[in-house]
Amino acid sequence: MKKLLLSFLVTAFIGGAVVAQDQAAKPEDQTKQDQAKQHEEWDKKVKEELKLTPDQIVKYDALSKEYKPKMDAIVNDATLSADVQKEKKMALKKEKEAKLFEFLTVEQQTKYKELIEKKKKDTAKS
Repeated sequence: MKKLLLSFLVTAFIGGAVVAQDQAAKPEDQTKQDQAKQHEEWDKKVKEELKLTPDQIVKYDALSKEYKPKMDAIVNDATLSADVQKEKKMALKKEKEAKLFEFLTVEQQTKYKELIEKKKKDTAKS
């Protein structure tokens, strides 16, 4: 009887630890999923609001694909302080925006800047 009780307790303890680890991993995965969804929504909004041509869409997608790993590298670099990380991300965003403006019309550039400002205001509110 003691062996049965002991094995039950060990099983319950191990099972509890597994469940706790699984639950601890979910918030990070959920955050990444939320960020990916937000990024997709942003891309869709930019394409629609700026009324990008098919050629511009191809260039926009290529630009996003080029800069995503660069941004991920900065975000995942644990050696960088929060301030340095922020500076590097801002510099990368400016670089990407400069390349974006190479193929946008003046009207599209103006609209893009308006979208960015609106996004900043919305982010500041939340």
